Amino acid sequence: MSDTGGTEAGVTATGPTTLHVLRVFCGSGDRGGNLLGVVRDGAARPTEADRQALAVQLGFSETVFLDDEARGVADIYTPSARLPFAGHPLVGVAWLLRHLGRPVAALRPPAGEVAVAHDGEFTWVRGRPEWVSGRRTEEYESPGEIDALPAPPPGEGWLYAWAWRDREAGGVRARAFPRRGDGIDEDEATGAAALMLTHELGRALDIRQGAGSQILTRLRPDGAIDLGGRVALEEVREIR
Repeated sequence: MSDTGGTEAGVTATGPTTLHVLRVFCGSGDRGGNLLGVVRDGAARPTEADRQALAVQLGFSETVFLDDEARGVADIYTPSARLPFAGHPLVGVAWLLRHLGRPVAALRPPAGEVAVAHDGEFTWVRGRPEWVSGRRTEEYESPGEIDALPAPPPGEGWLYAWAWRDREAGGVRARAFPRRGDGIDEDEATGAAALMLTHELGRALDIRQGAGSQILTRLRPDGAIDLGGRVALEEVREIR
């Protein structure tokens, strides 16, 4: 899809679309955070081809399209795939709707209903381990080993590399490498991978990921896992 309003094969011609760009899972002092594109008017990009083309054009790790703000219906894309669930887009959308005076109690991506909560500066969403697949975690000896990894490290498949910062307190250092060939060499903050690691370890975590991001997790009695983080509005712009 071109910036001048042309079309590619199978893509519907559309006019300008308002895009909110957020940073999700920011660290303290407004550091870090993973960029997210949010298209509030999903009808402006009505087909999967439209949405996939825009996700490629924007180049964020994820772009989310809202099809019904009042019900929290959300459709999530990476530059190469549509996702049934992803943590950082849903935390971002939950924060944005509240910021705009349209808070919701739940979001509805394809995976299912995702409860939403707000606690001070943190926005929380609830997911389930069975919604996350195709990612592998690997434990390293120290945070220094994590920091020294190239982006991406050699190998194939989605890798979540992690090490304990403070085992007793649940502190983790992590980096995420999709390794799927779509231009995202490293994911700055990844809610789905944090959910998976929390499930594997069976405990709440305080994850410091990427260059300066923070993800909090907590376990629910029914096996669900809450993901929490700070969100900041980066910009609002018109796109074609």
